[in-house]
Amino acid sequence: MPQRPYVIDELISAKAIAARIEALSRAIKTEFKDTDKLVVVGLLRGSFVFIADLVRELDLPVEVDFLEASSYGDGMESSREVRILKDIRGQIEGRDVLVVEDIIDTGFTLEHVLHLLQSRKPRKLRTIALLDKPTRRETGVKADWIGFEIPDEFVVGYGIDFAQRNRNLPFIGCVRFLAENEA
Repeated sequence: MPQRPYVIDELISAKAIAARIEALSRAIKTEFKDTDKLVVVGLLRGSFVFIADLVRELDLPVEVDFLEASSYGDGMESSREVRILKDIRGQIEGRDVLVVEDIIDTGFTLEHVLHLLQSRKPRKLRTIALLDKPTRRETGVKADWIGFEIPDEFVVGYGIDFAQRNRNLPFIGCVRFLAENEA
């Protein structure tokens, strides 16, 4: 499917992301200071860059696992139907768990994942999201830690994609579609 031409306007710089991750990691280390091992569950695919940078800042015993859930496909709008495409491999009963999300939009994906993981009886279940779009929320879900609150814009970069493109950008940018005469 041919895409309309677009440009990406930087919204959050790589430097700002790094500084915020450093601050967030301090709060997480305080919350989990008594853990024997923190299970960090990254929601694929958008969180993979964030989770890599975050766990490098955590001076805690950490185990990393991944869960892949989808409510977008290749589109720009949530379908509100959440599918688990890949479940975590390890057991979390009685363990400390941190769920790492790239962006909370409508909240359906994170809400679904939290219900699933809570049913497995972790000792403590906390959440962190790099980005939050509170104006789009359709559920009551909130993350324990938020990197940045952003406006209702379609964003890419730092692991977040548009139709599997732009994940490799070191910053977060807004997608702006060009008019036909601008292309």
